[in-house]
Amino acid sequence: MEPARAGTFTFVANGTDSGRHPQTGRDESEQERVDRNLQEMLGELRVALPGVQVLFAFLLVVPFNQRFGQVTDFQKTLYLITLLLTTTSSICLIAPTAHHRLEFRRQDKENIVRTGNRIVIAGLILLAIAMTGAVLFVTDVIYGTTTTVAAAGGVAVAFAVLWYAIPLRRLAAER
Repeated sequence: MEPARAGTFTFVANGTDSGRHPQTGRDESEQERVDRNLQEMLGELRVALPGVQVLFAFLLVVPFNQRFGQVTDFQKTLYLITLLLTTTSSICLIAPTAHHRLEFRRQDKENIVRTGNRIVIAGLILLAIAMTGAVLFVTDVIYGTTTTVAAAGGVAVAFAVLWYAIPLRRLAAER
């Protein structure tokens, strides 16, 4: 029987040793698990960030459009709220990278992953609301009330179901 590597988990089941992590079932140490979790989170951010950046860029140029002077007070308020939500989402989605860069020498990736996960979830919630706000703004400017409510409502439901309800239902079922 080969001795376990330093930092790995060793369990005896049916007379055999295993280096499997108790939560993930993977053959990895706690440090390897945290490293993998950090890399997975940073990879997921590489998917989310371009979306929020494109939305942010779109919102930054909107006021310079000649028609922006003709929008209603409701549309101007909606625009400002959507711009601020997008900005805050960007801040949240970029924050884990800044945390890692500032704290990486402390060897406390577990804290970076735990804190980053919470901030990323908040950023994704803000992004879903901002994208719904952008759809609401554009459809209200172009079409008016009936189409606006249908389009924004459909987008909000899609976010709620695909981004949150499905994974939360699975988590609840596992408990």
